[in-house]
Amino acid sequence: MIVDVIMPKMGESITDGTILEWRKKVGEFVEKDELFLEIGTDKVDSEIPSIESGILIEICADINEVVDVGKVIARIETDVDAVGKVDISSEKKEKEETINPVDEPETISNIIATKPKIEKPSGEIFITPVVMKIAQKNNISMDILNNLPGSGRGGRVTKKDILSYIENKPTEEMPEPISPFGQPIMPELERKTEEMGHMRKLIAEHMRRSLDTSAHVYVASEVDMSPIMEFIKVSGDQFHQKEGYKLTVTPFIMMACVHAFKTSPEMNASLDGDKIIYHKHLNIGMAVAVENGLMVPTLSKCEEMNFLGLCRKVNDIAQRTRTKHILPDELQGSTFSITNFGVFNVTMGLPIINQPNVGILGVGTIRKRPVVIESELGDSIGIKSIMMLSLGFDHRLVDGAGGSKFIDRVRIELESFNLENLF
Repeated sequence: MIVDVIMPKMGESITDGTILEWRKKVGEFVEKDELFLEIGTDKVDSEIPSIESGILIEICADINEVVDVGKVIARIETDVDAVGKVDISSEKKEKEETINPVDEPETISNIIATKPKIEKPSGEIFITPVVMKIAQKNNISMDILNNLPGSGRGGRVTKKDILSYIENKPTEEMPEPISPFGQPIMPELERKTEEMGHMRKLIAEHMRRSLDTSAHVYVASEVDMSPIMEFIKVSGDQFHQKEGYKLTVTPFIMMACVHAFKTSPEMNASLDGDKIIYHKHLNIGMAVAVENGLMVPTLSKCEEMNFLGLCRKVNDIAQRTRTKHILPDELQGSTFSITNFGVFNVTMGLPIINQPNVGILGVGTIRKRPVVIESELGDSIGIKSIMMLSLGFDHRLVDGAGGSKFIDRVRIELESFNLENLF
């Protein structure tokens, strides 16, 4: 039975998707639930499992093609025996002439898959497609291939032959060039050009649009994180044993923002033309670094969570984002964003606002520094764990005074955090 594979609906607001990669070729067998296709939307790239087991008999959408939700993108024949009854006599005969059954056994997939016929040049050894593919991948020239001893019929080079050559080929060690000053000369980097990936295109478009839309202004403040860092040091093992993951500073920062928004409602707003929309719920977007890019999943209704609830939500959503199990609907609806570049040992940054938010909080790394401690008994110098916070906000709605009050409120909340009975 032939089963149609349709473009899935990746979220409530998603109407189409872009074909990024086919993991299987026509004629190859695919297991049910096996990831055989990658689809990209304007929110997320997702790996799609097969809905049935069978032979992929038709691909109806090319790579980078945009397809509407519900359209057929491929077809799978679930009856493998039915596929085997297809008249393949001429193709099978051709394969029998070019494939050595000892090292490349004939299967349904290589019978059905159509490959371009490679003509044998006069005076040269015939090169099969699989050998040619390995040679190209390992930068092996045609001269080497034509002179490589083959164990196949008529001296044909087999897959085993070329893999053996790659494994045992001698490596020529070139002397390291030395400059007149006695220092090694760095080799020149080769110039290359490659297509920008789907995620990179989306990031570029969103960031450029944000700079064109919002009037970015920045303020920064130092925060004494010593009490919180000491709490994590003392209670971190207990938390890890109870919850199964590490306690980080992110939930503390989010909770401080929740309290700060009570006095700065304009930071949890957005602009729609000349209208200001004050959002009912605080939905914090959390920037997560992933392979080849960045994603910003949303923690919805943060004002309704306690500290332990925030910890669990942060861990869950970060893990699912990194493993590509985040849902497209979880990548939208944020009303404010937080990005922590401190995990990369960066002291401070000026992040771009995530539209349609009017603010984004940048979190720097925490370092121990000597600081002046003021008290009624006089000033002294002590070692404190200091973190730099930066706030980017849209000057169309938030003035410097409003942004400064908000970041200072976050600082106060962190430095006076109630660390009792958190979990």
